[in-house]
Amino acid sequence: MNNIQSIRGMHDILPEQSPLWRWLEKRVSNAFAAYDFQEIRIPMLEKAEVFTRAIGQATDVVEKEMYTFEDRNGELLSLRPEGTAGVVRSAIQHGLLSVPGLKVWYQGPMFRHERPQKGRQRQFHQFGAEVFGIEAAAADAELIALGERIWRAIGLSDRVRLEINSLGDREDRQRYRRQLVDFLQPHRDALDEDSQRRLETNPLRIFDSKNERTRQIMANAPRLADALSEPARAHFEEVCGLLDDLGIAYEINPGLVRGLDYYCRTVFEWITEDLGAQGTVCAGGRYNDLVEIQGGKPTPGIGFAMGVERLLALLESAGVEAAQAPHVFIVSRVAPQTMLSVAERLRDEVPELRVAVSLAGGSMKSQFKRADRSGARWSVILGESEIEAGQVAIKDLRAERGEQEMVHLDELAGHLQSALAGTERG
Repeated sequence: MNNIQSIRGMHDILPEQSPLWRWLEKRVSNAFAAYDFQEIRIPMLEKAEVFTRAIGQATDVVEKEMYTFEDRNGELLSLRPEGTAGVVRSAIQHGLLSVPGLKVWYQGPMFRHERPQKGRQRQFHQFGAEVFGIEAAAADAELIALGERIWRAIGLSDRVRLEINSLGDREDRQRYRRQLVDFLQPHRDALDEDSQRRLETNPLRIFDSKNERTRQIMANAPRLADALSEPARAHFEEVCGLLDDLGIAYEINPGLVRGLDYYCRTVFEWITEDLGAQGTVCAGGRYNDLVEIQGGKPTPGIGFAMGVERLLALLESAGVEAAQAPHVFIVSRVAPQTMLSVAERLRDEVPELRVAVSLAGGSMKSQFKRADRSGARWSVILGESEIEAGQVAIKDLRAERGEQEMVHLDELAGHLQSALAGTERG
């Protein structure tokens, strides 16, 4: 009988990988807290309408990628392909939008049925941030500043660049869409197959095409910036001015668009050159119509999402490591109950101490080998005669000489706490 394998494109996060995940999660959550964002946790499974109404039927996400099925009651359900629509549904359902200025963040898995490749999986994870009820350009600038702070917190500022654009308002996009279609119709046969289909359904997405011939055509296409209304133009100029004041570097990319119907005005992305074709590591923008589309009262909103797997790949390429070895490995020649009692006492008295115990027993030589392989800094050696005298031995496994030191059992916790503080200062 063959072993059961994980689903293609849905990967386990193994013990040696999870420390870097926790390292990243801690720094990102701290950044959100610094900007007064509160965490929200939404279901992975929603009524399909949450996404089809928000994202739009004529998008690749809905047409090709959503995991959608009927449950036993005949209701159409979908695994979430993104977080924003579910957050909006929750905010409306629970009356969170009554006071302007709701700021929430989330993290967790998303699901899209697409061809797995490096940086793109069927189950992937995101951090996301959303701000509701504030139309001012300052909200756009602060959200981008939050993104910049996250890059600094995880040491990737020099590996990403910020691109921004404005999609204008709904009437601007409708007017521009007609101009773009009129421009592209004579070139229809020269477009790639996906772009020919998008010409009928979502022509702005043609800017996303990777086909070189299509890209050459789009280089001469009319620009959305030229179709912006005066309010939308003024909003974007104010956002750019605020970013200048904050010292945040950016590039205006007129071809930066969104495939989702609810975006408007400011859109932005952080791009890296270190991950090949999957260069976007964070994308966001304003969505002033989405709450109303989802059945709520008209409420402006803006947010972004970061792909966790891509951030991790970028961290690994930068040489960031976050191993979680034990601080102490207890090797023992005494009865298990004595060994476990000493370990529990250490955990009680020094809560930050990570303690591993040689549960498998064996010779002292084999126990020391396991202690060394564990990556522990110190071994605590329990011998019968030493325990009877109220003492234990400590050995620094990473020291060049690695000599043993005898310590009174009652002083063991304080000794290790001081030693741990010394390594952290170093």
